[in-house]
Amino acid sequence: MWVKSSLLMLVLAAFAGCAPQRQTDNSLTAVKDSLGTAGGRSLSVSTTGMIGNLVEMVGGENVHSVTLMGAGVDPHLFKPTRDDVVMVRQAKALFYNGLHLEGRMGAVFNHLPPSQLKLAIGEWVWEHHGRSEGDPLHAEDPHIWMDVSLWAEAPLEIAKTLAALQPENQKELTDRAEMLRKQLLALDEYGQKLIKTIPDNQRVLITSHDAFQYFGKRYNIEVRGVQGMSTESEAGLATISELVNMIVDRGIPTIFVESSVSSNTMRALVEGCAARGKQINLGGPLYADALGPSGTYEGTYIGMMDHNFRVIAAGLGGKVSDERFAP
Repeated sequence: MWVKSSLLMLVLAAFAGCAPQRQTDNSLTAVKDSLGTAGGRSLSVSTTGMIGNLVEMVGGENVHSVTLMGAGVDPHLFKPTRDDVVMVRQAKALFYNGLHLEGRMGAVFNHLPPSQLKLAIGEWVWEHHGRSEGDPLHAEDPHIWMDVSLWAEAPLEIAKTLAALQPENQKELTDRAEMLRKQLLALDEYGQKLIKTIPDNQRVLITSHDAFQYFGKRYNIEVRGVQGMSTESEAGLATISELVNMIVDRGIPTIFVESSVSSNTMRALVEGCAARGKQINLGGPLYADALGPSGTYEGTYIGMMDHNFRVIAAGLGGKVSDERFAP
């Protein structure tokens, strides 16, 4: 049944046209000359921007890198189009997070050709460089990229996967991956210093959904999300009431919206605090499950995390200069 459905989608894509893509450079027309290894460039497909940006930096000009989920796209709720399915199946290498982040793409992943190169980066980092088996973060939380020290281990594994396609470029791929790893470790150290400047009593990060637990563990800040780890969960009145009490009692100055999540629940917190006589700021947006707009600094993984470090520190009373992170 799956084979027949896949063939049907290929025919429809070729003769009937497909639904518009979220990013124009992701259309089949834009990548048709790079499917497979045409022109010596291997087609690589990544699910999220946090993964795709690393693949682009490691692969360089030797790889045609396509990312399915653009700025503002929530991976928890993402529904692949027919074009997306075709590109995933035609790609020589697929990079995705795993750990149920791309839940609605599970059926696609389960029916890919065994010969296709696949790397579930989140799962790989978790298994090889993550926390201990007893850490509850392992059971449910896919947001490993929020700990830059862990995400810094991904480039070298990406290089190994791409080198399997292009063994003649192995040294070049490895060199770029090692350089990127060093930049990310420097970013991690920079982030620790920024978050440390927040006064102890205000070191509480309240966001739209629970995507910052790895961030909190690494950078020593208490984290609370109004929604659960998946944005498919609902925010309960009890949770909102509890957070209002925490904000008022501890004098937390700012709560933060996220770029890929509705701000409605956060505005409910602001209104709840106002009813208690406490005026708070609505900061952000933070980039949690998606990068910033394509072509901007925040549209890169380094820029995304630099932005988050700076906005969080400034919003909670830390010391932030006008200068961006310089690797």
